[in-house]
Amino acid sequence: MGKRIAVLITDLFEDIEYTNPKEKLEEAGHTLVTIEKKAGNRVTGKKEQATVTIDKGIDDVTPESFDALLLPGGFSPDKLRGDDRFVAFTKDFADNGKPIMAICHGPQLLINADALVGRTVTGVKPIVPDLVNAGARFVDQEVVVCQDNLVTSRTPDDLPAFNRECLNVLERV
Repeated sequence: MGKRIAVLITDLFEDIEYTNPKEKLEEAGHTLVTIEKKAGNRVTGKKEQATVTIDKGIDDVTPESFDALLLPGGFSPDKLRGDDRFVAFTKDFADNGKPIMAICHGPQLLINADALVGRTVTGVKPIVPDLVNAGARFVDQEVVVCQDNLVTSRTPDDLPAFNRECLNVLERV
């Protein structure tokens, strides 16, 4: 049965880190719901290859309405983590053991949600010190699955492995 997946996203997301997982997840029967500050907003990827019309505003959703969380990279996670509403939304998924799938800079929201202590993760090189300072154990691998509910990857080059493990984790939920 398909899962309902929340996607926290804003301007300057890494285009392919949203569009490629979206395609693979939807092919598998899952539903993605994009969330930003306000429904109807249009956000554009940093390479301007993708534009997304936002489905829901952060004030119009609750984590309980979703089975999993997708955090694409680019500058989007850094922009969103300055807003406590997005951090609290992310923290709820972590606190309740729901699947979280984060690529590249996506784990920045997990850092602010204090959700990485004791977790094994990977991420793009510039955020490695932040991951370690947040209490995570960093490993330099294309994909890491921690405690069967946290999937992390480094860069767009890792998308095939990232997508594969996201689908595997969602099958077990």
